[in-house]
Amino acid sequence: MTTFKLKVLGCGSALPTMRHHPSSQVLNINEKLFLLDCGEGTQLQMRKYHIKFQKIEHVFISHLHGDHFFGLIGFVSTLHLLGRTKDLHVYGDARLENIIHTQLKASDTFLRYQVIFHPLTPKKSEVLFEDENLVIKSFPLNHRINTWGFVFREKVKLRNIKRDFLLEYDVPIDVIMDIKAGADFIDENGKLHPNHKITKTPRSPRSFAYVSDTSYYEPVIEHIKDVHLLYHEATFEASRENDARNKFHATTKQAATIAKAANAQKLLIGHYSARYVDTDFLLEEAKEVFPNTLSANEGLDIDLR
Repeated sequence: MTTFKLKVLGCGSALPTMRHHPSSQVLNINEKLFLLDCGEGTQLQMRKYHIKFQKIEHVFISHLHGDHFFGLIGFVSTLHLLGRTKDLHVYGDARLENIIHTQLKASDTFLRYQVIFHPLTPKKSEVLFEDENLVIKSFPLNHRINTWGFVFREKVKLRNIKRDFLLEYDVPIDVIMDIKAGADFIDENGKLHPNHKITKTPRSPRSFAYVSDTSYYEPVIEHIKDVHLLYHEATFEASRENDARNKFHATTKQAATIAKAANAQKLLIGHYSARYVDTDFLLEEAKEVFPNTLSANEGLDIDLR
């Protein structure tokens, strides 16, 4: 079984509290670790939850509000002190590259490794990363400053040919690839072997969308359609819709409405306002609209099997 697991490191909002850490999550896809936002104290949370620093090769910063990136320079510096030599890819607002360089220059730090910066294009969706198994895209959100969401989608796998069939028939390599792609097979005696009888259906591709700070914004729906897990900020309770609109944030029920419209399988809410000592009622509000909702808390694991 391959891995597709989310770990929540922080789910609070701008003001620090003793209850929640600032925004940060780690997504583990087949033991490749992707860091989503890096609020203050993220690396301490990584220590606490035994996240291996050196396994993170890609960092995605949704926007330049401090609760989403003030921990980044500390993480970059720690990797240097740990002797890292492999590249670190950072994706974010174009201005973030200069911020990183300024901080390193001020501390007279010359990294042992290279930070490869990937500027995000405002108001545009684009492919940020792609390999044989995974595609990662950005998409614009509606916040006070340029802000992006990110969606991770596994690629559709080829069908698996049954072992007993391969042992019985001498199948050329090019024909094997056709069968994996869905073709039937005709043996040397002219007998037709339907594809569904000689192959196994591969595991369905999994997906995760990270919708950071944003007001209620329906254009995100097209980018997150049918995701298995959607994280959507829910800073305010439903009765504070005016506050949410004025501060370019979302309410519990607005997050749930987006999840429902996008046909997400599961919703995770977070980025709670510091005013909330107890967030249980926020979860209940969201579940009234979208029953399959979870509430983010530090240390939470969500495993998409």
